[in-house]
Amino acid sequence: MLASTKVASPRIVGVGTANPKSGYSQDDILARYGIEDERIRSLFRNSHIDQRFLHLPDVAPDGGPVPETQGQLLERHRSQGIELAGRALRACLERADADLDDVRYLCCVSSTGFLTPGFSALLIREFGLRRDCSRMDVVGMGCNAGLNGLNPVAAWAAANPGELAVMVCVEVCSAAYVYDGTMRTAVVNSLFGDGAAAVAVRAGAQPGPGAGDGSSAILKFASRLIPEMIGAMRFDWDNEQHKNSFFLDRDIPYVVGANAEAVLDSLLAGTGVRRDEISHWIAHSGGKKVIDSVKINLGLTAYDLRHTISVLRNYGNLSSGSFLFSYEQLMEEGRVARGDYGVLMTMGPGSTIEMALVRW
Repeated sequence: MLASTKVASPRIVGVGTANPKSGYSQDDILARYGIEDERIRSLFRNSHIDQRFLHLPDVAPDGGPVPETQGQLLERHRSQGIELAGRALRACLERADADLDDVRYLCCVSSTGFLTPGFSALLIREFGLRRDCSRMDVVGMGCNAGLNGLNPVAAWAAANPGELAVMVCVEVCSAAYVYDGTMRTAVVNSLFGDGAAAVAVRAGAQPGPGAGDGSSAILKFASRLIPEMIGAMRFDWDNEQHKNSFFLDRDIPYVVGANAEAVLDSLLAGTGVRRDEISHWIAHSGGKKVIDSVKINLGLTAYDLRHTISVLRNYGNLSSGSFLFSYEQLMEEGRVARGDYGVLMTMGPGSTIEMALVRW
């Protein structure tokens, strides 16, 4: 077993999430744009997604979406991203019993648009955070980026005991959609949803008498890059549509599953924690096949991944913030006990798998 958590260990002390107000079922989207291609209709209907929250363009007279330029999509990423991030940040701080003025380090994560200055500067200006707040933007790392960002956030918190560090994952995935009738873009359009998630971290925070406060110590990170599959998840420039187009390789679930166990072994190495001591599993809601592959290769059950499955069903793939939506559901469930171990897992472009070991 791991030794008792030191006072200065970074702890997750609050999580908050936000989505657009407009929710759509898969059938809603098919009907909205008059999609008749049976292959695409089957793709949507067999996604194990009941609902997603999206900022969709208006419907054109011909029944398709009103065309949007890359500039218009980038403006959606900026404006809607700020709004979603603000709501997630305030919800997170409320749970952490903190105020905007308490935030001393801000990391913003996004892959659905490129801004300079980035979301960190924009949020500081928009919501009146401290001007001396240290900051970082993580851009272009995709669905795995939440744990990539949490790693330096936890390190900053550990180096500055008592100070509050916050990470905000802002993903307006509808700002990365292309509507061209192809299966390539239909895969993306059938899967991703819009949302933001924020997590607050502080070192020196003491856990409550139980684990209901959501406070968990971040003990270790592990990462694995699969360079032979570096192009399996990527943005390309579409010369015909004049906008970015996201690509997902059909072999992604098998690549993730085949490498998941090696990352878990690396994560637990030297900790004294056995795999059968992990009580809670929070994995990225990457899609039904990805979840099934993780479940099979790590010997997990549907119950172990119930929150991951629930987030996919009710929100779709929310990219970098998906795992925090699942974490929030776990805490709201009220079944975590003090001393329990948990594994957080994300995966994305690279291809990369990230994991973190936590203890309540």
